[in-house]
Amino acid sequence: MKKSAKMSDGKTILDVTPRIMFGKKLKQLRRENVIPANIFGSGFVSKSISVAIPEFLRTYKKVKETGIVYLQLEKDEIPTLIKSIQKHPVNSQILHVDFRKVDLTVKITTEVPIRLTGTSEAVTQKGGVLLTLSERLLVEALPQDIPQNIEVDISILKEIGQEIKVKDFKVSQKYIIKDEGEKTIVSVTAHKEESVIAETTATATPEVITAKPEEGAEVAATPDETEKKGAVVEKTEKEVKK
Repeated sequence: MKKSAKMSDGKTILDVTPRIMFGKKLKQLRRENVIPANIFGSGFVSKSISVAIPEFLRTYKKVKETGIVYLQLEKDEIPTLIKSIQKHPVNSQILHVDFRKVDLTVKITTEVPIRLTGTSEAVTQKGGVLLTLSERLLVEALPQDIPQNIEVDISILKEIGQEIKVKDFKVSQKYIIKDEGEKTIVSVTAHKEESVIAETTATATPEVITAKPEEGAEVAATPDETEKKGAVVEKTEKEVKK
């Protein structure tokens, strides 16, 4: 099955075919370098499809999770987003792909990856450590206006302790960030070195009892006293035998 991804009027088009193989037969499909996939969406009847692995990889490299892919399924051209990719946990082979059908006239909410740009003076010159606290942001936009990524310029971080929050981003005319404004994206913290404590040899100090024991209280015998008492008892028993 030779299918291709192509461009038409600026659109990314990926040829797919209806899938009639399910269950255990999917192993055979994958051996033929073909991925089983599904198309789903609101008000859309889910469809089972197949797509050639090389063409899918070329398409994914270009659009990632945020670019529109028009699936050419027989006579239909279906606008979609690549929603999820299932991979084998050991060899990372692609096992299954889900495409989300979208309406180009209706805004949707989806996650968009963050891309850090620039260099932080607080890190390079003042020894700070850059912490990335969020790798994705929730964005609302028309499908065609979803950005491939949201750039975060860390060059504004000049002092240790500074941070960049969602509220610090410039407002876009094409999309809205749905995350809370106080959500921290990146911050710079001080570099903490592990403290090294010198090992010292502790000398045990014998316990000294200075208080006089109360009348009638038992006092624990020392090992030497116990041995002496044992010797006296043994001597007394010998004398009795004589």
